[in-house]
Amino acid sequence: MSTLFHHLILAAPLFVLVFAGYALMRFTGWPHSFAEALNRFVFVVALPALLFRLMSDLSKLPPVDARLLIAFFGSCLLVFVFGRLVAWKVFRLDGTAQSIFALGGIFSNNALLGLPLAKLTLGEAALPSVALVLVFNSLFLWTLVTISVQWAQHGHFSVAGIARTVKSVLTNPIIVAILSGTAVGLTGIALPHVIDRPLELIGSAGAPLALIALGMGLSEYGLRHEWRISASISAIKLVVQPLVVWLLARLLGLPKMETQAVVLLASIAVGANVYLMSRHFRTLEGAVGNSLLLSTALASLTTPVMLTLTG
Repeated sequence: MSTLFHHLILAAPLFVLVFAGYALMRFTGWPHSFAEALNRFVFVVALPALLFRLMSDLSKLPPVDARLLIAFFGSCLLVFVFGRLVAWKVFRLDGTAQSIFALGGIFSNNALLGLPLAKLTLGEAALPSVALVLVFNSLFLWTLVTISVQWAQHGHFSVAGIARTVKSVLTNPIIVAILSGTAVGLTGIALPHVIDRPLELIGSAGAPLALIALGMGLSEYGLRHEWRISASISAIKLVVQPLVVWLLARLLGLPKMETQAVVLLASIAVGANVYLMSRHFRTLEGAVGNSLLLSTALASLTTPVMLTLTG
């Protein structure tokens, strides 16, 4: 119980920042352009600065057990199949809606919520593990849902669609920062102070600003209709996926740090990209939008519980 209380105390200020951002947009009348501008700054400048500086110091970082990718993405594949079965058998959804429902159960808000949470609850030693997942996260999950939707609609998938997914991932500022920072780190050359210090200052603002930006973005959604589907997506995302990740990590014998990192990332609330995908395919928009808000509120309790279970 003391461990759970410790994790609750650690996580509470982070979720306070999320709900502060939500309140700013919901109750002050600020224009939506403010949220868009902050979100863009966080994604294009602050978080890339944090990750580039971290990875450029590669020689000083703890080694990462790459098997964490098997635990994390293996769970994504298993839970995706489970989510499609639930959507089909329980809610009688069509193939496209099944794919979006299942994506909601595995696509975490890892950039805006997972990265700051890992940094402030597990420490910087966990960030290389988080960075490794982030590199492959969008590529794997976007490819998975693209194939699933195309197969549901046409009975086959398009290579051109997969190529567009790969291109969008490789031009993502966060992925570019991780890969370029790693390249610098492999050279063993230290960043000059005149570059390193500004990156440190900007990067230090990345985590809290990301949480506020997340809250501001959530102000667009509300708990309205299709609540049974929203609750089911949230339950799969916050309970089923982290438990499957934890079991796979135990089976693989992952070290404690890697286990905690992947369980933390799996326990994070539904990512905004799922809503973008639902709008793109014009299905489950209300349910997915609701699940973003619901899962973020519930994650303030469930994520500390999952961290406690992993020791």
